[in-house]
Amino acid sequence: MATTKVGIYRSYYGPVPRDSSGQPLPESEWLKKRPFSWVVRWFGSDGNRYSKSFRTRKEAEHFTEIKQAEVREGRGDPPEEITLTNFVNEHEQVMNGQVASETLQDQMRALRIFKAHVGGGMSLGEIRPRQAESFVAMRLSLGAKVATVNKDIRTLKRVFNLAINPRGYLPPGENPFGGIKQRKQSAKSIRYVTSEEYQKLQSAASPTWWKTLFTGAYTTGARLNEILNLTWSDVDFAQNRIRIASKEAGDTLAGWEPKDHEGRILPVPVEVMQLLADLQTEAPEGCPYVFVPGWRWDCIQKSRKAGTWQDEQRLVNNLNRRLETLRKRAGVGKLTYHDLRRSCLTNWASPDSHGVPVG
Repeated sequence: MATTKVGIYRSYYGPVPRDSSGQPLPESEWLKKRPFSWVVRWFGSDGNRYSKSFRTRKEAEHFTEIKQAEVREGRGDPPEEITLTNFVNEHEQVMNGQVASETLQDQMRALRIFKAHVGGGMSLGEIRPRQAESFVAMRLSLGAKVATVNKDIRTLKRVFNLAINPRGYLPPGENPFGGIKQRKQSAKSIRYVTSEEYQKLQSAASPTWWKTLFTGAYTTGARLNEILNLTWSDVDFAQNRIRIASKEAGDTLAGWEPKDHEGRILPVPVEVMQLLADLQTEAPEGCPYVFVPGWRWDCIQKSRKAGTWQDEQRLVNNLNRRLETLRKRAGVGKLTYHDLRRSCLTNWASPDSHGVPVG
């Protein structure tokens, strides 16, 4: 039976040093005269011996602690090999339903860009931090914003951590993005939508759909996807509140999970409840969603029947473009839906605010 002991050894390389007479020096005198690296050696469950080289003893000792525990548990075999292409495909299948659809979309976007950069045929175990650094440099050189690149770094670091545990394709400490630091960026001013700007948007908003969307964002602080996935069964007219909850895919509902899988109840001002009641009178028959217009609902149903609808698709599309048109009509500076939500949270935090905290 092979030993379960994991050992650390010096591995010399380069020519053997010689004395003044040209004779090779004995190994006992090599220490300060011949370069070496530190090698960790162990036996796998198959009886084969494996090794890994390190530049410093500290790195080798850290790896040894982890590997020793694995060997004792019968997990000393090297990680299974998988190409980056196969890992990307597997990741999409495995994570579907485990994380919010927006999170998976971000992960798949970053993975595909990285795969295009380094090549999908590369083994996961061959990817090194230099490829990660090269990827970051490439993204910045092509004009990607620093915030976007930093998001890619965080996303890929998380994905490669999953390749270590629980999937076992990489040994501990071998995340190629593990040591990649996010790039510094200048502080960005936060867009605050004043009450005057909000009133201008409300005055310019037509039909009721836009008024309800603006008011909902500015008074409840709900995220955009939370608003768009809101169904009439989530609206409690008696208690003046709405429920943010996950949706299981069915005949009329698309599968959806709120951010961090956290559902909650949001209190809603009376004026918003009145707008929701008005909007309900205009709702298309058979549509469970509050903010899906009739024409869009028809398109979704046709796509469902044709088998082309994907749950990760937006229930309402071209929203930013339509918002841009409306804010110009209102004579208000550039803003996004998130600016309305963030302004709501700012209002709640203000000493003069009469709002309520997020439920």
